[in-house]
Amino acid sequence: MSWTDERVELLKNMWGEGRSASQIAKELGGVTRNAVIGKVHRLGLSNRATPAKATKEKAAAKEAVKPKAKSKVVAAAPKTIEPISNTTAVARALSIPPRKPIITAGKPLPPQPSTNEISQEALANVAVIEKKAKKLTLMELTERTCKWPIGDPATDEFWFCGLGVMQGKPYCEAHNAVAFQPMSARRDRRR
Repeated sequence: MSWTDERVELLKNMWGEGRSASQIAKELGGVTRNAVIGKVHRLGLSNRATPAKATKEKAAAKEAVKPKAKSKVVAAAPKTIEPISNTTAVARALSIPPRKPIITAGKPLPPQPSTNEISQEALANVAVIEKKAKKLTLMELTERTCKWPIGDPATDEFWFCGLGVMQGKPYCEAHNAVAFQPMSARRDRRR
């Protein structure tokens, strides 16, 4: 099916009358509702009188003809809308929770657990282990090597631990002690 000049004119007329895309597709034949919608958008016909608007306009015209009783009309002061330049203010105005910031290379990392949240013994073990670490790159990691990242990923001083992992865990024993803390310790911290 091709869009001839006649079919396009017919489409424009029916769209202007407020007919739906489905009704227009039936009338034209050999074309789908989606094809009608696509053609309407390509022609820039998105603004039109809908049947609901047309009936409201007719009702308003009838009301205008009827004589009205005198009444006082108080004009409301126009509301001023101040521009909002901050996305957080927009989110707050729309009651949308703010999104977490996206971390990009070279930017500081988000706050890590403080040292008082992790046992001193675990931290001491990590310091010793990191001196013994194999310092692997991402491509050198296997299922049997510790995948604990060390350093800033945006620099050349970034590497992975690489020591042997505990069975069923992604990290070595020292890094598991830091990463996986018992539930009771986490509950106590929240209080």
